[in-house]
Amino acid sequence: MHRTSASPQRHNDTQRAAHIRQVVLARGAELRERYPILNRQDALGAGILAFALAGMTGSAALYISGHLAWWACLLLNGFFASLTHELEHDLIHSMYFRKRRVPHNLMMALVWLARPSTINPWIRRHLHLNHHKVSGTETDMEERAITNGEPWGPARLLMVGDNVMSAFIRMLRAKTWAHKVSILKRSLKVYAPLALLHWGAWYVFLGFHGANGVAWLLGSTIDWSATTLSVMQAIDIAAVVIIGPNVLRTFCLHFISSNMHYYGDVEPGNVIQQCQVLNPWWLWPLQAFCFNFGSTHGIHHFVVKEPFYIRQMTAPVAHKVMREMGVRFNDFGTFGRANRFVRRDVPGVNAQVDAARV
Repeated sequence: MHRTSASPQRHNDTQRAAHIRQVVLARGAELRERYPILNRQDALGAGILAFALAGMTGSAALYISGHLAWWACLLLNGFFASLTHELEHDLIHSMYFRKRRVPHNLMMALVWLARPSTINPWIRRHLHLNHHKVSGTETDMEERAITNGEPWGPARLLMVGDNVMSAFIRMLRAKTWAHKVSILKRSLKVYAPLALLHWGAWYVFLGFHGANGVAWLLGSTIDWSATTLSVMQAIDIAAVVIIGPNVLRTFCLHFISSNMHYYGDVEPGNVIQQCQVLNPWWLWPLQAFCFNFGSTHGIHHFVVKEPFYIRQMTAPVAHKVMREMGVRFNDFGTFGRANRFVRRDVPGVNAQVDAARV
């Protein structure tokens, strides 16, 4: 049993965060003692990566050979790719092969290949570590890039599922040419080469089939060249086995992540205010393609060095103490507040809970 001796009414947010950290770490230590295999962290990380890559390769082979429907392959690979995202996140925090650079960097390269829609993971490491330092502020470039703090509308809907579109819209919004060029240069640097190929192929896929659809509606056809048809055959396969799964995974992850993090009015360094737990039943279709991110990522802000599979195991205990200490759960008002926390200068945890219901 895990008892919480801290009283949220008598402690400030720093003390509450420390208590959450203590309880979650104790639960993790208990799990490792009960299940010694959890201490083999490097082997588990490598094994999960092998499982995910084998799953993606196997479902792709079954689809290409005609033994698996396209939609089943797309959904399966979206799920397997979500595992590699969690592994990349753990790798960024040096949780696997910390002192062995060759296997560590090999894992980094493989998780990037499994998710070519993303930025260079070695560059992302700097952005993500900065995210922990300045979460919820304008300088949190990682979360801002995936629409945290944006008001909901057509622009955010386009940006949340498309990294390149997000950069393009931000470039259009920039007020000076110098700023526009800066955004362009930075985007080309972080997305080269895989994401540029991934999103470029995605746009070609949409354009080709969109043009055919318009022609069909007009009662005609387009006489594409043999070369174009040959290229499109390869892109169509890629759209099912790697591009489509990552577009789906990207939308689900960015939708969940950008709305579970708060932005703009959080107290600097206040972990209690940085995230909520976002886990209603109706978000499970999205959670399935970001490995339950909304339910467990908030735990990571309190206990940074626990790998993602441990967070899944500690979640029941973590959620209990987080709720007791005033962390918000399922604050759906964030969708209408552009992710603002909306602090209230009222002492006690009840004010925080009330604010979550606004």
